[in-house]
Amino acid sequence: MAMLEVKDLEVNYGVIKAIKGVSFEVNKGEVISLIGANGAGKTSILHAISGLLNKTNGTVRFEDTDITNVPAHRIVAMGMAHVPEGRRVFAQLTVLENLKLGAYTRNDKNELEETLNMVYERFPRLKERKNQLAGTLSGGEQQMLAMGRALMSHPRLILMDEPSMGLSPILVEEIFSIIRDISAEGVTVLLVEQNAKKALSIADRAYVLETGNITLEGDAKELMNDESVKKAYLGE
Repeated sequence: MAMLEVKDLEVNYGVIKAIKGVSFEVNKGEVISLIGANGAGKTSILHAISGLLNKTNGTVRFEDTDITNVPAHRIVAMGMAHVPEGRRVFAQLTVLENLKLGAYTRNDKNELEETLNMVYERFPRLKERKNQLAGTLSGGEQQMLAMGRALMSHPRLILMDEPSMGLSPILVEEIFSIIRDISAEGVTVLLVEQNAKKALSIADRAYVLETGNITLEGDAKELMNDESVKKAYLGE
């Protein structure tokens, strides 16, 4: 049984059909990549799954529960976290305050401390800067903060939107290595990423999105060798 099942998903912005009946699934423990050009609808799909966008049609099931019309804050409490495009950290709050906001669905103080220590272990830089305002961090550090904040809710599924955007190549390597580690610890990952080569290199399976439709799907390594994918997304 799939952990996440998206069926016939449609999203309209006014008269524009952004997503045109997309269906796909994510199994427990997988890293799944959604790749496609800018404007293909990748971010809209993530927003629709996590309850940030109204769906025009279709269903979303998470761990066999229909969450199609469940509000975003309740979806987080059910075990799904979303790392948005552009990090979206709270610039006027400290690193620590941002992290604590990620755990707003949890009440156990001791557990919160444990999770915080776990996040600090994974992101030592956040510990060093815990009293610093999030707005003063570098782009890479803000991305780590956004990921750390998502992990504070103990998600079983994490949606990541363009984690490498605007980062230097060395930081891109670091962020992808962290995604690998998160996956190795048993968190399922649905990844939207402009850097198709990197996304396919860490994914189990992938879906190619073009103007609101899935045009190709399969094993990530096989898609990496697919001529049409190479040409369109891998710059070869």
